[in-house]
Amino acid sequence: MNTRMQNTHLLASEKLIGSVVSIGNDCATVKLTILEEMTVDTYNLSHGSFVFGLADYAAMVAINEPTVVLGKATTKFLKPVVLNDKVTAVATITETSGKKISVLVEVTNQKDELVFEGEFICFVLDKHILDT
Repeated sequence: MNTRMQNTHLLASEKLIGSVVSIGNDCATVKLTILEEMTVDTYNLSHGSFVFGLADYAAMVAINEPTVVLGKATTKFLKPVVLNDKVTAVATITETSGKKISVLVEVTNQKDELVFEGEFICFVLDKHILDT
């Protein structure tokens, strides 16, 4: 259950980058199920972009500002993610310095194994990045 209203990425695809489970003060949880169209081979390995997208989305929702953008990400893929895996991203703001916000994101699978972790450096802009 959300403790706060979502204020960012309101048109994001739940199918492709996950659905918000909760939004707290300086944190968010987002879940995604890996679908067949996300796999890349006969082993049913998921393309890493879907787990990255989930983690990025969780970071944005943790910040929860309409004009937040990603500036930089340092990430590690720790275990493979495959078809039908249910992955959960937990994003926690670790530092804020003016418009710059650092977010730690950890993604686990349904076995509670850590499959991905990353530090996302985000910026809250004064206006939308495409607003001229």
